[in-house]
Amino acid sequence: MKARVTVTLKNGVLDPQGKAIEGALKSLGVEGIAGVRQGKVFDIELGTADKAQAEAALKAACEKLLANTVIENYRVEIA
Repeated sequence: MKARVTVTLKNGVLDPQGKAIEGALKSLGVEGIAGVRQGKVFDIELGTADKAQAEAALKAACEKLLANTVIENYRVEIA
């Protein structure tokens, strides 16, 4: 079973890397960029066929390691 975990900063949390990317895009002549927020994507392969078990394991992984839940949100998608 495969899954994708997406981690993004919560609204209101400053994103200096996103601002740097936004500035770089503008300096490269890319027009129409109003703002950039960066995040992380984890593609994870699981050794279980039980969707509920996989989701529980992934949520635990996010809470313990993959996301800083004070400043980040995460979304789990199981394929």
